[in-house]
Amino acid sequence: MITAIVMIDAATDAIPEVAEAVAGLDGVSEVYSTAGEVDLIAVVRVREFDQVAEVIAGRINKVPGVLETETHIAFRAYSRHDLEAAFAIGFESAD
Repeated sequence: MITAIVMIDAATDAIPEVAEAVAGLDGVSEVYSTAGEVDLIAVVRVREFDQVAEVIAGRINKVPGVLETETHIAFRAYSRHDLEAAFAIGFESAD
């Protein structure tokens, strides 16, 4: 699974509509409205690298109101859930 984090600058008067449209696209798992330098952050999850370009260039960038995107590809996840699972491997209860 390939995960891409897409920072989206959107037209100010259309942020909720852009967020809804992006969230409805195949390949987009989550969309967050944010404070800071970008208006929205979308999480794209696909199986192949070719699909990253298809989802971002072919779909997200074509949503009306999307002004600019910046994409970051994730290499490894360090979520609490993943770390707990990793530390639990190989350890069994000594009952």
